[in-house]
Amino acid sequence: MDVVFAGHVIEWRGPSPFYFVPVPEEQSADIREVAAMATYGWGVIPVEARIGGITFATSLFPRDGGYLLPVRNAVRKPQGLSTGDEVTVEMAVRL
Repeated sequence: MDVVFAGHVIEWRGPSPFYFVPVPEEQSADIREVAAMATYGWGVIPVEARIGGITFATSLFPRDGGYLLPVRNAVRKPQGLSTGDEVTVEMAVRL
C-alpha cells in the first residue's frame, strides 16, 4: 500500500527527544484497513518512507486513532528540517 501526504514536523520532548510527522486522518484510515496484515506487535506498522531525497525504513507509531511517522536525525539534519517545517512524505506500508 502506497501513501503520499504532506505534514508538519513535530517534536516530542520526552526523556529522549524525537521528531515525527503526523499522518493525516484520511491516510491513517487507509492504513488502519491493512494494519492487521502489517503490524508485528504493539500496533506499530512497518513502512518504507521517503522525505526529500532520503529513503528510510521505520515503523509508524499509533497515536490518538492515527499514526506518527518517526523522522530520525539521519533524515532530518541533512535536509535542515526542524519543528514546524512542512514536508511531503512518500510511504509504502510493508505487508
